[in-house]
Amino acid sequence: MSSGASTFLTRWINFLTMLLAVAVVIFGVWMSKHHDGCHKSLTIPVLCLAAIIFLVSITGFLGALKNNSILLWIYLILLCCILLVILMFTVLAFIVTNNGSGHRTTNLRYKEYHLQDYSPWFLKQLNNTHKWEELRSCLVKSADCISLSRKYKNLKQYKEAKLTPIEGGCCRPPSECGFPAVNSSYYDLSFHPISSNKDCKVYKNAKAIKCYNCDSCKAGVAEYMKMEWTIVAIFNVGLFVILVNL
Repeated sequence: MSSGASTFLTRWINFLTMLLAVAVVIFGVWMSKHHDGCHKSLTIPVLCLAAIIFLVSITGFLGALKNNSILLWIYLILLCCILLVILMFTVLAFIVTNNGSGHRTTNLRYKEYHLQDYSPWFLKQLNNTHKWEELRSCLVKSADCISLSRKYKNLKQYKEAKLTPIEGGCCRPPSECGFPAVNSSYYDLSFHPISSNKDCKVYKNAKAIKCYNCDSCKAGVAEYMKMEWTIVAIFNVGLFVILVNL
């Protein structure tokens, strides 16, 4: 292949890479719009990845345009680094999200999650007092628990609801406690819990308390993070395959 044809091809490859960076930005923006402020743990890394890919593609494009071998070498080295980072993150994401599947409970349409089922990495993050206080404060302000009374007008609707991991873990006591539900936001705590689970004593009906300090709430957040990491990992697999074949 002549040097002119090679330069032309390199320009087009980098132009396609810039379009790919735009696609990654769109994916990051979708994540930020799709989730509220408490659930955006991966939005910033995705947007940063898009920015890096865009800058690398511009470097390669300019190198091909100016026929500058130094810029082209910088482009190739940076591209290899990006591929390595994507590969490492994807492998880590699949390892971290391998554990924790939830438990079916009688008369419930959703699964309940146990904190000890998740990977040590998740446990370390969620058991960090400072990090959990920040996340807990955000959860209290979020609409996850507040919206239940609007979504489910009566007790029958609530009992038949398919709650999200965070709604099921943070907004209500674990089912094993045996507290009767009065409505979607209030439980009769005068009943003595039938389980030794410490979460039964932690739960309160107050909006600012609920089960936000429960292990079940941490498990619900872990499941949410697991789903979020899985989405990003799958996206990264596709991104890796495209970059390798460009």
